[in-house]
Amino acid sequence: MPRILLEPFSRALVIESPHPSLDGELARMGIQATRVASVPDEDALIAAIQGVDAQILFKRSQVPVTRRVIEACPSLHAVQLCCIGDDSVDKVACAENGLLVFNDPISNGRSVVELAIGHLIALSRRLYETDVAMSASRWEKNDRGRYEVRGKVLGIVGLGNIGRQVARASEALGMQIAFFDNRLVAQEVGTEMGWKRYNTLSELFRASDMVTAHTSARDSWGRDNEGLLNEALSELAADRPDNSPRVFLNLARGNVHSVEALRAAVGASAVRYAAVDVYPDEPAPGQSASWVNPYADLPNVVCTPHIGAATQEAQPRIAHRVAETMGYFSRYGWMRDCVLAPRVKLSVGEAAWGRAVLAVVHSTRRGTKKAIDDAIYAAGASNLFSTHQDFEVGVAYDLSVLDSALSPEQIDDLVAHARELAGDDGAIRAVRQIPVPAHGWTALSGA
Repeated sequence: MPRILLEPFSRALVIESPHPSLDGELARMGIQATRVASVPDEDALIAAIQGVDAQILFKRSQVPVTRRVIEACPSLHAVQLCCIGDDSVDKVACAENGLLVFNDPISNGRSVVELAIGHLIALSRRLYETDVAMSASRWEKNDRGRYEVRGKVLGIVGLGNIGRQVARASEALGMQIAFFDNRLVAQEVGTEMGWKRYNTLSELFRASDMVTAHTSARDSWGRDNEGLLNEALSELAADRPDNSPRVFLNLARGNVHSVEALRAAVGASAVRYAAVDVYPDEPAPGQSASWVNPYADLPNVVCTPHIGAATQEAQPRIAHRVAETMGYFSRYGWMRDCVLAPRVKLSVGEAAWGRAVLAVVHSTRRGTKKAIDDAIYAAGASNLFSTHQDFEVGVAYDLSVLDSALSPEQIDDLVAHARELAGDDGAIRAVRQIPVPAHGWTALSGA
């Protein structure tokens, strides 16, 4: 049976400790947030969701949202990630069960950028190891292996929001920017900015004095980026002068290179200095006692515990943005930051005021969209405005503004008609019908 809800969201479960201000922002939207302090395993997560009939799950990057969790919790309509990475969620299972998954690709950007710039300068000047020497009262004043960043070529893997910000900040320091990104839009943006584009990772690494990775766990086509940089690491600065700094940063995803590949590149001096913030295996919150740093014996690999976004400024920004995203989705059916269609925005604007918004997650099987339109017509309602988005996982999201709401029986007819036309019992995955006040909601964060 599809998930059906005939009102805005009112209940949410919050796990993994996003910023406390999130709860207050949700409360102003009429959404009661239940916060779980402990880190739940699969059984505990299911029990917590079922315990409050949560319609939204807010989480960060650690706790998995599996198919079992999704299928056991029919009240859920959305998973809102309080971070960028979405690989902790089974997105296909969500789509098949009518859930949309959202992230925040914006709010932590500045924090990650500042960490990257800090590492580029600190590693180029050997500040980390010099501090260790001074702590041991060793006075090692010399210029050996110490470089300015000005004039150096910085290669950027992934020219998304963070990659672009790193490029602009580094350019302001006098660095030359090169990049690799297999997305056409990113290629156009980078070329228009005057940055050098390379067609392969090997070419980028060979031509760069320093490389920083800002890519996702999967690419835009859903292909796994595991091991993406393994071979290229050994080619860093191969076409640059012998005294190139040869610095590598990974503040992106732990899977884009293996531990063995980076260790081998460092051992061969292809990479002279590295900074790593993410790892193939990271401990769940509160379970770090048994974790072993795979680079602990390498003094020229600086390690941090996934703190790229861990600043006093970023976390409240994330809380505000994800609350706002869910506010739009709850009260108007609007969609932004959906990981199934990055950068796509769907909204119906002021056409929804004083009307009913019908939001449907459905299969892309032939006849399903027609069934929705037929049901609206059969109910005697008029479709005043509509917008639609197909996702690559075989589902679509449809928004319609109706001059009169459908009854529960008419929504049941819609589901049955779609099943018949499409020949698919799962043609309709979720239906929400949202009544919108005559002048809209007076404020997104208020009644």
